[in-house]
Amino acid sequence: MTQLFGQAIAKVSELTSAEQNAIATMILDELADEEKWKLSFAQSQDQLAKLADKVREDIKMGRVKKMGFDEL
Repeated sequence: MTQLFGQAIAKVSELTSAEQNAIATMILDELADEEKWKLSFAQSQDQLAKLADKVREDIKMGRVKKMGFDEL
């Protein structure tokens, strides 16, 4: 356990059970969400590679116009 995480756990342990459960729920939800994103990215690598290839081709063929944010 890192020092910072240990400090956080020490602070949380001073809270009421309801507050501890609320924080634990937020942490577990965040970890579950991160796992979903990792899985989603892992499963979409072929699609992302195809999109990257298309963009490279579009650039090569001159179908892309360089613009700044103010020009969008």
